Amino acid sequence: MLMFASYDNILHAFARNKEVVHTYEGHKARIHLLQPFGDHVISVDVDNVLIVWNIQSEEAYLQVDFDKSTFAVSAILHPSTYLNKILLGSEQGSLQLWNIKSNKLLYSFPGWHLAVTTLEQAPAVDVVAVGLVSGHIIVHNIKFDETLMKFQQDWGPITAISFRTDGHPVMAAGSPIGHIALWDLEEKKLMCQMQDAHSTAIAGMSFVPGEPLLITNGADNAIRVWIFDGPGGTGRVLRSRMGHSAPPTKIRYHGQNGEQILSAGQDGTLQSFSTVHEKFNKSLGRGSINKKKSKKKGLKLDTMALPPITVFASEVAHQSDWDSIVACHQGYITCTTWNYQKTSMGAHKLRPEEFSKHKPIDIYATAVDITSCGNFAVIGLSSGQVDVYNMQSGIHRGRCGKERAHEGAIRGVAVDGLNQLIITAGSEGLIKFWKFRTKDLTYSTELSSSPSGILLHRDSGILGIAFDDFSISVLDIETRKIVRTFSGHHGRINDMTFSPDGRWLITSSMDCTIKTWDLPSGCLIDCFLIDSAAVSLAMSPTGDFLASTHVDDLGIYLWSNRSLYSLVSLRPLPADYEPSMVTRPSTCPVQDVDVAEDEETCDEMIEYVSPEQLGEQLVTLSLLPESRWKNLLSLDVIKKKNKPREPPKVPKSAPFFIPTVPGLIPRYIAPEEENDTQSKVVNLGVLAQKSDFYIRLEEALSTNEYTAPLNLLKRLGPSHIEIELRGLAPEGGGSAEVMLSFLRMIGMMLNKKYNFELAQAYLALFLKLHLKILSSEPNLLEEVSRLSTQLEETWIHLQTLFNQSLCVLTYMKSALL
Repeated sequence: MLMFASYDNILHAFARNKEVVHTYEGHKARIHLLQPFGDHVISVDVDNVLIVWNIQSEEAYLQVDFDKSTFAVSAILHPSTYLNKILLGSEQGSLQLWNIKSNKLLYSFPGWHLAVTTLEQAPAVDVVAVGLVSGHIIVHNIKFDETLMKFQQDWGPITAISFRTDGHPVMAAGSPIGHIALWDLEEKKLMCQMQDAHSTAIAGMSFVPGEPLLITNGADNAIRVWIFDGPGGTGRVLRSRMGHSAPPTKIRYHGQNGEQILSAGQDGTLQSFSTVHEKFNKSLGRGSINKKKSKKKGLKLDTMALPPITVFASEVAHQSDWDSIVACHQGYITCTTWNYQKTSMGAHKLRPEEFSKHKPIDIYATAVDITSCGNFAVIGLSSGQVDVYNMQSGIHRGRCGKERAHEGAIRGVAVDGLNQLIITAGSEGLIKFWKFRTKDLTYSTELSSSPSGILLHRDSGILGIAFDDFSISVLDIETRKIVRTFSGHHGRINDMTFSPDGRWLITSSMDCTIKTWDLPSGCLIDCFLIDSAAVSLAMSPTGDFLASTHVDDLGIYLWSNRSLYSLVSLRPLPADYEPSMVTRPSTCPVQDVDVAEDEETCDEMIEYVSPEQLGEQLVTLSLLPESRWKNLLSLDVIKKKNKPREPPKVPKSAPFFIPTVPGLIPRYIAPEEENDTQSKVVNLGVLAQKSDFYIRLEEALSTNEYTAPLNLLKRLGPSHIEIELRGLAPEGGGSAEVMLSFLRMIGMMLNKKYNFELAQAYLALFLKLHLKILSSEPNLLEEVSRLSTQLEETWIHLQTLFNQSLCVLTYMKSALL
């Protein structure tokens, strides 16, 4: 099954709703009519050119040019059972029946001297419904050229027509103002009306074959399924999918799972979009001064509607108990609360008490924030006032400053994670810190320019500040100092967002760029250019997606974080870096060859092999598991525990004939005693062969290079290590010189301060096995004494560092808790 869609003068065929399988190019003007036709598809552009395409070969089978002055094609239909024939409607009002295969005009209908807007096949053969620009609906028999019925709507031109096929003789007709009329074809009268089915013109409608279901869509970016199961013949909404009918202005993630995005649009609605599946989308509705009056007046005549939302804040804490979203509207002083659980506007309208009776003209809400506990909302006004309200009761709970917090308009407000501070930014260029409980000023700092907005990352206590001069600063709320300053944008900064760990600051600007700044290094690590400026940004709490909205665009775009699943270079970009144009995400998978090549170069760029020792002053441990060195001193105990018990000895069987001593008196021969005087222990010093480890130690005596024997020893298991160390003694086939070489290898490890725990374990086992020999050899004793001094110095240094760290940790615990 294929789905056809046109954009400008290009026609596409989609398979599985997301994969473009065919593309048809040949029109020179915008395509405005489409008609599937068996193995072909018919398209008509605004220049009155009709082309019949072969679906598989993508070639034009037939092209017909019509004269705009005499027959401007405005509607197209393939009548049922009419083989190879199509019916065309015109703006002049006439109809034409064409045979596509032979390219002949079969019949011309004079029409009704009014422009035809739509054509629809009726359930009966040879019967077609014709919608006219005057609002008339003509049910016409095209076989006999006779008009069967005629209806009229008072809502303007007919935009769409559909017939029920489940046994009810009902015809539905759409209008430009969003109403739907249902006509009874038996009684030839209006059955009922479905007003405000859409807020804009009905673009298309179709009854599901054999079902009481009507699918409609409109220019309000909504598609709805209506079911006709109630009395009176009217329908109710069964399912719906809708987006903003005007571009979104602000988006923010709701909750910590990264599955819901709250979006406020220029159409005045607040909606929730799911990143998992569209069935979880919610619409919280449109803001209204009085919801009851708005419902009575209807959508078109509603004078109580609030302006679009400009800024909002949400919190999931206590969202099941009371309202969890607070929003301020464009040019309006009253802030509204919204309930996410009930998907509706909340009960409270937050405004200062002095403006409760009259509405000021030049004062409006500019910034808003909600505490992490969900109990309080902080609202900033254009007059410089900052007020705190209770979210549960809507009661005013205080004001920062005596009358005004700032001399200029409030550009941003933020509350820290522990409800200790309120941070405000004013247009006069000041950042102020207020105590949340007493609303007293604690600190004020002057900025280099007027701020345009602020954003607080509560977990790390970092405040991002965007300025009117297109620069960005990062302020630490603990030290109250500017810690980072970024510049590089060439347009107004629209929005910014932090990564969940607070390492990245992502900004969007009117220069159509999105930039990622790395806060620890203070560098720009990513920058790309898009065809439309991003109005708002939001980073997922899980760090997997970046959501963005753009100028004059109804959609929300999700950008994938490549650092989560591939190797990405985070090196600073050069100062003369020119960002490349990136296409916005879509449902169709697009493989960019250049991006793939860039990824390969990045992988080669960031290949890094860590050295064995990072610094001379650092003590480095080996990467071996503990089982390879921790139990070297306990091997004898382990072997004793694992030693199998001796099997029971079978008693010697007595011989059948007992031997006797020859002679007159019978006497038995005494049993021979075993001679145990000879030792069964083999002298290994004579028979043992030199191992690779032994040979490497002998070579190291002359070369003074102990890396090779150390690497051999690191590859051995505990039992094998013990055998090698036992073999160094003279009675095991070794010599005092090789034992001295081993001690020098341990000294080398202690000097370089790497494989520190292996040096301790190997030396401990060596001393345990050969302590008597060491005390009798002066050369070995002198080397052991030098190692003892070296070990003591190293441990004193380590102990000092441990004590310092423990002291700092103890102080931090006692000071903070």
